[in-house]
Amino acid sequence: MKYFGTDGIRGVAYDFLNEELAFKVGTSLSVLNLKNVVIGRDTRESGSMLAKAIIAGAKAVGLNTLYLGVVSTPMLSYISGKLGSVGVMITASHNPYQDNGIKVFKIGKKLYASEESALEDILNDVHKAPILGEHGRSIASVDPYKLYYKLFHHMHIKTSLKIGLDLANGATYAIGKRIFQKLTPYLEIIGDLPDGKNINLGVGSTHLEKLIELVQSKKLDVGFAFDGDGDRLLAIDSDGSIIDGDKLIYIIANYLKEKNRLNDNTVVLTKMSNLGIIKALSRNGIQTIQTDVGDKYVLEALETNNYTLGGENSGHVINRYLLNTGDGVLNAVLLVKIMKETKKSLRELCQDVTLYPDKLVNLRDIDKALIKDPSVIETVEKAKFTLGEDGLVLVRASGTEPLIRISVQAKTETMVDSTIETIVQAIKNAEQTKS
Repeated sequence: MKYFGTDGIRGVAYDFLNEELAFKVGTSLSVLNLKNVVIGRDTRESGSMLAKAIIAGAKAVGLNTLYLGVVSTPMLSYISGKLGSVGVMITASHNPYQDNGIKVFKIGKKLYASEESALEDILNDVHKAPILGEHGRSIASVDPYKLYYKLFHHMHIKTSLKIGLDLANGATYAIGKRIFQKLTPYLEIIGDLPDGKNINLGVGSTHLEKLIELVQSKKLDVGFAFDGDGDRLLAIDSDGSIIDGDKLIYIIANYLKEKNRLNDNTVVLTKMSNLGIIKALSRNGIQTIQTDVGDKYVLEALETNNYTLGGENSGHVINRYLLNTGDGVLNAVLLVKIMKETKKSLRELCQDVTLYPDKLVNLRDIDKALIKDPSVIETVEKAKFTLGEDGLVLVRASGTEPLIRISVQAKTETMVDSTIETIVQAIKNAEQTKS
């Protein structure tokens, strides 16, 4: 599709993602056949421009709108579900501030492919947006924090743990602070001063250096880092070690299994998940299934099979026992609860996991279609055969950026490096041949 990628619409603000497109997105929402639309955004300075245009477009086709201001993506998703409305989140997640994006929800869930196609037809002028009535109106404001906090009532805990937060100067800068101030008096926070241009800038789940420094210098028990829109989470243990999404899933899976809350004792992972996690879960009697990369594929597998838990090593963890979408703050509070109940650190809770060496290489400014070149396909298949069950090779075009991602896992770093080198060379050779 021209507009919708793996996670909504994304592009450079004021360029591809401009007022005209945002207005058209607003009009296209009428095909979802719901009268009300809830709109939220992260802290990017372009968010207000896009929100105003989307609201104008939605009202033009007779939709009523409720603007929440700065909220996290999971907050927007949850409120959309509670109000039975369309939800629109304006965010580019972990991307720099120059980018922005539009994610669309229907009663709290991301759209099916058929629904995205219906919106695409409006954006491509294939069909006109249906008019649902007179010019839409603004809905009376609600308190998004009050609605969202209901999710935490059954996890109302107090702890003496010393906790650090990196709020990425993003969508969780207010709600993350408010939630954790209720948990512990020992709180250190960075990344909570957004200025419209510093979202993800040297902070957040894609830049862990400052949180590691904070945890170690302040002698904290744990640190949590969120991304720009708050649906991802990575953690730092007291010794400064990184607890990635795979390990977080491992910890939560074992906890849910012990509480008899892990349906069919099965976890959904993606093809990029570390083999060490898969083997460690298996030793604990937990099965895994793997999907293509992208939280929408994880969610589809969870819902189709009525599983409880799944996610990606990037920190996008969907725990349907809590919420039907990834929520960094909610998962972080659950991890605090697990630490308190078990009296163990995150490092201790995943000490049985031995991760396989892995490496991700991004080839930028290259034709993404090269991954379909016969010579590249042959090279990748040979690499998979050589590594066998003790290796993983994944070559894919990014759905949100102009690059090809090459991910390899193997028993040794030498095998990883040599495999990546071979695949990179095959892609470059294919590029030279085409030119």
